Amino acid sequence: MLRSFPKRMSSLNVQSSPQSLIKTVALTGNPNSGKTTLFNAFTKLRQKVGNYPGVTVERKTGTLMLANDRVVNVIDLPGMYSLAVRSPDEQLARNVLMGRTHDTPKPDLVICVVDAGNLERNLYLVSQLQDLGLPMIIALNMMDEVERQGKEIDAARLSRLLGMPVVPTVASQNKGIEELKQLISEGVTVSYQRGWRMAPDLEEEVEQLVRLLVQHEHMDRHAAFAEALILLSLGAKLKNEEKKPGPAQWFYKEQLIRQINMIQDRLRLKGLRARTAAIEARYDWIKSILKQCVRDKNKQGEDLTERIDAVVTHKLWGWVFFLGIMALMFYMIFTIATYPMDWIDAGFTQLGDWVTRTLPEGQLRNLIVNGIIAGVGGVVIFLPQILILFFFISLLQDTGYMARTAFIMDRVMSKVGLHGKSFIPLLSSFACAIPGIMSARTIESPKDRLVTILVAPLMSCSARLPVYTIMIAVLMPAATGMQKAGIMLTMYMLGIVGACLMAWLFKKTLLRSQKPVFIMELPPYRWPSWHAVMIHMWERSRLFLKRAGTIILALSVILWVLMSYPRHEGLQGSDALKASFAGQMGTALEPVIKPLGYDWRIGIGLIGSFAAREVFVSTMSIVFNLGDEAQENSLREAFQAAHWPDGRPLFTPLVCLSLMVFYVFALQCVSTIAIVWRETNSWQWPLFQFVYMAILAYLAALAVCQLGRMMGFV
Repeated sequence: MLRSFPKRMSSLNVQSSPQSLIKTVALTGNPNSGKTTLFNAFTKLRQKVGNYPGVTVERKTGTLMLANDRVVNVIDLPGMYSLAVRSPDEQLARNVLMGRTHDTPKPDLVICVVDAGNLERNLYLVSQLQDLGLPMIIALNMMDEVERQGKEIDAARLSRLLGMPVVPTVASQNKGIEELKQLISEGVTVSYQRGWRMAPDLEEEVEQLVRLLVQHEHMDRHAAFAEALILLSLGAKLKNEEKKPGPAQWFYKEQLIRQINMIQDRLRLKGLRARTAAIEARYDWIKSILKQCVRDKNKQGEDLTERIDAVVTHKLWGWVFFLGIMALMFYMIFTIATYPMDWIDAGFTQLGDWVTRTLPEGQLRNLIVNGIIAGVGGVVIFLPQILILFFFISLLQDTGYMARTAFIMDRVMSKVGLHGKSFIPLLSSFACAIPGIMSARTIESPKDRLVTILVAPLMSCSARLPVYTIMIAVLMPAATGMQKAGIMLTMYMLGIVGACLMAWLFKKTLLRSQKPVFIMELPPYRWPSWHAVMIHMWERSRLFLKRAGTIILALSVILWVLMSYPRHEGLQGSDALKASFAGQMGTALEPVIKPLGYDWRIGIGLIGSFAAREVFVSTMSIVFNLGDEAQENSLREAFQAAHWPDGRPLFTPLVCLSLMVFYVFALQCVSTIAIVWRETNSWQWPLFQFVYMAILAYLAALAVCQLGRMMGFV
């Protein structure tokens, strides 16, 4: 049952401050608490996304319009579990809350978004934020799930016990948003008294350190208390911090370091550990609050989430379920998507025919039909498959199953020195390597984070999907949808295996470190937000079409020019193409790629696809529209008709497999290289990544081709 937050809270010592004081509101909270959903509800379309200066952490800001037309700046901070930060995202969030970022003002008000279904864990962060002495409101989010679980939360009582406003919300349904706006408009401040206590000896030592921090670093007592607990929890890690920025990014003075170490030594002699004692004290206090505010009416054994997890996280059936989901996804890609793909293909064919009938014969018509329409159409036709891929990925994220994949994959990831958290960026890279690489920021260890970045592009992203699809169509023209899905799944699994092997190699050589411990919360299963799923699909399709209408369009024009000039009288078809600038480049590359079974025409496609992998398909469309195979009705048929000068078929099953394997491992994406440079702040790692993946792709494709020939395949 939802109990509304009372508007009058005289018992909390709530005061109305002048409206002009509230200029900046910061949203914080645990990951998966609905913080970003609340941010979107506040700001609607009035938001900006960028990076904080000097760091690669994403900054999301927006404006909130209040009832009196007053504008408030809203900052969506990265999710964090505690102030004892371990990742760049968490460190940045804490620095903003403590006013230690030069370009971002210290927030006038903090809204801590709390997952009402996981109050115990979420209130731990609340207790730490209270220590900072910041004006704060609790957004008790996902109250609809609490009701479905058969629980009641007395929000008014929770508010009195915490000493701050508590507003029940369902951000996805815009419930509680107006109440939050009203409190922001009133400019509420709360006087907070710390309710939890540690052992008296530890309290005395912490107080001594607080005085030192106030004296030496000129901190206010609230911030000093929070900092003192963090410093005392560092233990031996503080020994060498004299010349390093600490967790709060200030330079510890040698005298202060010495005093902290002395306090730590005294605590050890008394058998006290500041970090453990503080954690236990906080949770004891939290449990006492929950006993008074939460009532569970559902005492009938394990809930639905636990029953589902018994299957999907099982060491055997979990893998069966995961592979089944992947197989279903690829089956739909090769069955359901074929109908809209045929419509798009027919549309571009009719467009080309119309242009041919309308324009007079010449270079302009040739450019539009064989360059622009063939190039762009050759990629746009795969839009339905891209949409199905993103539909499944969004569905897995919204339902909570994505976190389960990290859990079951941890058994594999741990064998190569990584933990399950690395699998989330890797799985995200199935859609696109760029967000996958950016999501690696949540990994605490710098070396583990770098290893994840280096292997993330080995996951088969959506840009590879057109290449796989056309190769599978040539390889198995009469195959069923399930057979094609099996080959596609094999390519995706090959990427996973390659990523694991390379991660193991990096962890054993360049980036050696201790085996990480995997700790991850499994969120409850939720019905997906179909609106959010559709929005996600729309955004990805818009970006795909934008890419097709800009990068691929421009490259198609450039490739057409390179393949059309210089013009030679008396040369036609393949001879003219081979004499062109593009043909000359492909011919120069042919000796290198011939052991892979590729000729100069495939070489042109490889060169073009260094900009983006899907450009290979558009390049091949242009190549074979300009060559002898121009009379064929489709690119697949053109591939099947292509041959070597001696009459041997070019696109044999072995060559098709070799090309797919090459694109599994090759880093042919300029955007990915750029994002790795930004994330690592160095050209060293993106160049290393490009070189090692190019070598790996070449050797893997060579092995497929040569071993296949030794076994009698062609």
